[in-house]
Amino acid sequence: MLDALASGPVSGPEMAADLDISRTAVWKHVEALREAGFDIESREAGYALASSPEFGGLAVEYGLEAPYEIEFHESIPSTNARARERAEAGERDVVVLADEQTGGRGRLDRAWASPSGGIWCSLLVSPDLPPAHAPIATLAAAVAVVEAVETVGVEAGIKWPNDVLVGGEERKLAGILTEMAGEHDRIDWLIVGIGLNANVDREALPAGATGLRALVGDVDRRTLTQALLDGLDDRLGAPDSVLEAWTDHSLTLGRRVRVETQSETIVGKAVDVSFPGTLVIETERGRRTVTAGDCEHLRPVED
Repeated sequence: MLDALASGPVSGPEMAADLDISRTAVWKHVEALREAGFDIESREAGYALASSPEFGGLAVEYGLEAPYEIEFHESIPSTNARARERAEAGERDVVVLADEQTGGRGRLDRAWASPSGGIWCSLLVSPDLPPAHAPIATLAAAVAVVEAVETVGVEAGIKWPNDVLVGGEERKLAGILTEMAGEHDRIDWLIVGIGLNANVDREALPAGATGLRALVGDVDRRTLTQALLDGLDDRLGAPDSVLEAWTDHSLTLGRRVRVETQSETIVGKAVDVSFPGTLVIETERGRRTVTAGDCEHLRPVED
């Protein structure tokens, strides 16, 4: 119906015949779209779509190439928690999207500020990957974020494994948190949670963070979210392409780093990332590999 309205004006009887529904159903759908924020004009020649809402479920879903259902919330405690509920109900290919999160969490259960105006979303999928390869989804999401913000004129980079940073001060623009459930040979479900500081005042963000509003002004969150989800869908469909793209945007490779794992601290130069996202560090005692940890970029050692 939205496609017909976008190319309108089109009469109610025409849409009823083309869509094989009643004229009453056409009117009900038009009213539902209006309630969802679509500006649908009633002209002499019929209905026509004048404009789409700035944000929301139907707004993002309309024109989205990736095959995802969008569940939108003005405010929700956690998009990841809601995605888990839908995962446990057996649903897949769903994006839980919110204007605001009131209980957002990051890695290591850290609080994540999620004020109104951001893009807070969790993608629920069942990729054709073994559980051991799940980390590639985190890298894919980071690449998708960087490539999406490029469309609004922001050049960003990635700190291993999942922070999207901008500027010489490396302020945090976005973060990613993945969760999964599965057996030894297959993933049952995978949730990729993404928090992107879009149209948010800097004063509402924690120290060390920034947002698109501060960098380039307010952006069209609808088209940016679509670019992000379409890009992530493409990357998840071609996992072998992720490492090269991630390396192109890496801020970590070639840097001295300190990585805190569950059992030790590793300090050295980050020299490589191997599939599905393992960081290779050259230390004084030889090369070490890290599959998960908290990475800190260190200042160069002066001669």
